[in-house]
Amino acid sequence: MKTTVVRTCAAFLLAASLAACGFQLRGSTGQYNMPFQSIYLAFPETSPLGTELKRNLRAGDTVRIEDDASKAQALFDVLSESRGKAILSLNSLGRVREYSLSYTLVFRVRDANNKELLGPTEITLRRNIAFDESQVLAKESEEQLLYRDMQADLVQQILRRLAAIKPL
Repeated sequence: MKTTVVRTCAAFLLAASLAACGFQLRGSTGQYNMPFQSIYLAFPETSPLGTELKRNLRAGDTVRIEDDASKAQALFDVLSESRGKAILSLNSLGRVREYSLSYTLVFRVRDANNKELLGPTEITLRRNIAFDESQVLAKESEEQLLYRDMQADLVQQILRRLAAIKPL
């Protein structure tokens, strides 16, 4: 009994000392140090992924998002963006039991002189979803929720890759 109290106190003191010294995981605040001050994002105006990426970049207060590519230090080119849905498994009657959803983005980053800072990069995310014929509307809503979750995850992966680019 006495040893568990001592261990608990020691764990609490360790946690308190780490919190007091300002320790935190890299990128855990959602803020990234980008190697450029301005960026042009070549997403269509109606792209939900582009909108979320812009929102996350603006939240950092260190990067300006330019509407004109000639004014930006970095150019983010979208080479392809696609969503997919494939049958993952069937039940004994040959009906779909499970789908595999995928979200793929291929992009590259160039500087103002057209020099590649980050070559063509593909990010593919996959999620599995169970299917039930008696709950079609609920499963469609769940599918849209999974795509939004993949989109948020994709934005975080893009931000990490942008932050890892060697300074200009």
